[in-house]
Amino acid sequence: MEKEKTDKKDHILDVAEKVFSDVGYDAASTRMISGEAGVNMAMLNYYFGSKEGLFLAVFERKIEVFRTLLTNIGNDSSMNAWDKLEKCIDSFIDKVVVNSCFSRLMNRELWLGRRGELTDKLSDIIMNNVNEFKRIFEEGISSGLFSKDTDVEMAIATIFGTKNYISNSPFVASKLLKHDISDADYMEQQLKPRIKTYLKQLLKAYLLVK
Repeated sequence: MEKEKTDKKDHILDVAEKVFSDVGYDAASTRMISGEAGVNMAMLNYYFGSKEGLFLAVFERKIEVFRTLLTNIGNDSSMNAWDKLEKCIDSFIDKVVVNSCFSRLMNRELWLGRRGELTDKLSDIIMNNVNEFKRIFEEGISSGLFSKDTDVEMAIATIFGTKNYISNSPFVASKLLKHDISDADYMEQQLKPRIKTYLKQLLKAYLLVK
């Protein structure tokens, strides 16, 4: 029974993610989503309470998996801070998917920053992941592995900004790189390894004490 309940919630979230990314938060309605999902309004409201609750749940589900991964890496005492950061960069860049439903959703509703309270809640969800990166940077500084002059916030912005530029500006990025980045083979075989190598080389030169 519990698995059936979880499967139903996941199905609603899958449908909601697609509807929100296709038409945007404002144009979407819980009635539209319940119809697409084939569930009644009472069930949708029982699970999520409101359109905002459903929207936040879509984000939280996507972010939670990666947050758990980052936390596990950060807590691994067998690695030093640089090893942890390399592993986090690999995992982060592996998540780059151009023109996915979630990427469109992020671009439409968060990076445009149009909505006050809801945008604050979405930002708080993402900040949980940002803070896992921050914890690793601070560990590196306190251990003496990273320079004490490290600008942690700007280093994190470099990682997230590079990924977001590729994800959220695919047409410009394609012109810059002279290759269609929506080409899945190119993304997996060439671009992701290139981004990982670039970020690691850049941050290693900046962070590590000479």
